[in-house]
Amino acid sequence: MTRDSVLPLILSALQEDISFGDITAEAIFPSDTQARAEFLVKHDGVVCGLDCAKWVCEEVAAQSNDTTLRWSALASDGDTVPNGTVVARVEATALTLLKAERTALNFMQRMSGVATLTRIYVRALEGTHTRVADTRKTIPGWRLLDKYAVKMGGGMNHRIGLFDMALIKDNHRDAAGSLTAAIRRCNEALQSSPQTPIEAETRNVDDVREVLSCLDNDLRVERIMFDNFTPDDVRTAAALVAGRTATEASGGITLENIRLFAEAGVDIISVGALTHSAPALDISMKFR
Repeated sequence: MTRDSVLPLILSALQEDISFGDITAEAIFPSDTQARAEFLVKHDGVVCGLDCAKWVCEEVAAQSNDTTLRWSALASDGDTVPNGTVVARVEATALTLLKAERTALNFMQRMSGVATLTRIYVRALEGTHTRVADTRKTIPGWRLLDKYAVKMGGGMNHRIGLFDMALIKDNHRDAAGSLTAAIRRCNEALQSSPQTPIEAETRNVDDVREVLSCLDNDLRVERIMFDNFTPDDVRTAAALVAGRTATEASGGITLENIRLFAEAGVDIISVGALTHSAPALDISMKFR
C-alpha cells in the first residue's frame, strides 16, 4: 500500500464530504486558528490505516495551503491496542482538522475493523498449520486496502483479482465441459507463465480424484479448493491429496466451525466475512 495507490480514493472521499466547503467550521473558526487532536481507540482491537489517516490530513492541508500540519503516530498498523489508546496526534489549523476528521476516521475504522476480525480468526487457528485467507468480496475500489488490513490482522491474501491466478470455478468447468478440460486449457494458455498459479475448485471427493488424475498426467495445479465440503469430507480429500499440492477449504465456514476444518488437515481456509462483514472499530478524533 502506497500513498499514490490510495490517493485517488482519498481525493474522491474528500470531494464527497467537503464538496465546496465546510460551512460549519468556516463559520466558527478564523482560518489561522490552531488546534491539536488525538485519534482515540474506543474498543479493544487491531489498529490499521494510520498512514491513510495521515495522508488524508496532508491532502486537506495541501489544498488549504496549511503549512502547520504536524503528525505523530503513537502505534503501528497491526498493533493490538486496548480501549482508550491514543494511536496518533495531529496539529494543524482547526479548519484542516475538521475537514479531514470524518474521512480520516472512515479509513481507519474500516481498516482496523477488518484487521481486528482477521486477528480473531487467526487466533481461532492457533496450534494448527492452517492459515486464514481473504477473498475478492471487498468494497469496490477498496481491494488493496481491505487486503492490506487482512495482512495486518495476521491473515494471508488470496489472489488480488482475476489477473494474478487462474482459479477454475464451477462456471468455468461447466462452460468448458469438464474440470479436466478446464485444467488442460489453463495449462496450455499459461505455458509461458509458469509463475502464475492454477487452482481448481472441487465440489466433491470425486472431483478431487479427477484433479489428482490431471497431476498424474503432468498437468499442473498448485492448489485444490474444497468448496462447501463438510469437515469429514475435507479430511478424506486432504488425505487423498497427501501433500501433492496445496489445499484450501471455502464455503460455509464460520468462526464457530473454522477449527474443525483446520483440524481436518487443510492448508488454507478462505473466509469472505473477513472483508464483507467486518464491523468498523470505534475510533474518534478528539480535540485537546
